[in-house]
Amino acid sequence: MTIQRLPRHGIAASLVLAAAWLAGGCVQTTVQGVRQAETDLGDSESVVILSRKHKTQGETEDDFVACVSDQVNSGKDALPILTEREFVDATFPWFEPRTAPLNMDDLTQVINRPIISERIDEIGVRYLVWIEGQTQRSDETGSLQCTVVTGGIPGCLGFLSWERGSNYEASVWDVQRRMTVGTLSSEAAGTSFVIAVVVPVPVIARVQEEACANLSQEIKTFLGPQDSTGA
Repeated sequence: MTIQRLPRHGIAASLVLAAAWLAGGCVQTTVQGVRQAETDLGDSESVVILSRKHKTQGETEDDFVACVSDQVNSGKDALPILTEREFVDATFPWFEPRTAPLNMDDLTQVINRPIISERIDEIGVRYLVWIEGQTQRSDETGSLQCTVVTGGIPGCLGFLSWERGSNYEASVWDVQRRMTVGTLSSEAAGTSFVIAVVVPVPVIARVQEEACANLSQEIKTFLGPQDSTGA
């Protein structure tokens, strides 16, 4: 039997990559919800997912809103969704980026106007889900250096890590009753890495994806059929 020995740097690299893979794959999540009133989505009614659209600091990412809309509208217990673009076009010009509400209080004032609430009712939207929040990167440590080694082959060495956190809150507004019926929140946090022993290997904590999946499921559960206790 022939025993092949890995070079020491190869063993070290394997151990580091294995540790990073396990650590980077760990995302901590928290989901909470508060119900203020019962919900009842009719057969001809739909839901729209909205967020702050002004191009200023604190804007919720478009791809996160799209992710939530897609997941709420698919899979088990899917809910009927009117896309944000369809909603904005149907209610022009009140939800265009330059005139759209900046927060839930502004949203309440806008959709309480009879002309707007009537238009929203005409297009079959029963619930507006207003999302606020962001995914942010912080606490970066370490360094990564790359150079061209003998033969013109690029090589890198180093270890770089950072924290990523997603924090989103969704307020659910009943257009018919003109009231907030509940608030849902989804948080996710994890550590991402780039390890390089010649070849850089990124291990990214998928915190935004986790936050999207959890918040989408919460919306489905919240607006879906209620059991006999109304829970």
